[in-house]
Amino acid sequence: MTAPLPLQRLTDQLCVAPQLTPDAMAAAAAAGFRSVINNRPDFEGGPDQPTSAAIEAAALAAGLRYAHLPVAGGYQSPEEIAAFARLLAELPAPVLAFCRSGARSTRLFMAASQLG
Repeated sequence: MTAPLPLQRLTDQLCVAPQLTPDAMAAAAAAGFRSVINNRPDFEGGPDQPTSAAIEAAALAAGLRYAHLPVAGGYQSPEEIAAFARLLAELPAPVLAFCRSGARSTRLFMAASQLG
């Protein structure tokens, strides 16, 4: 049995989570998510962090759409914020976005929602 996903709901269409593993993609699909956004650069947490390619393969196998928008923890550029807003507009909802703790994905969403 897999552990429940550590989700924080920001809207009816978007939740954020800390680092997810390839194994969590089936649980995300079972929970009703249709898309996943990975906001964490590969190897940011060292060699034990799952790569975007491994997570993407598991997401696609689970029937999810997948996007990798790696952004730094301390600063998200206007271009990165706009790219996150585009992903939220284009990807099938509900969307699950994740990073190391969930805070960076939350900041991206908060900034993207100010774009009007």
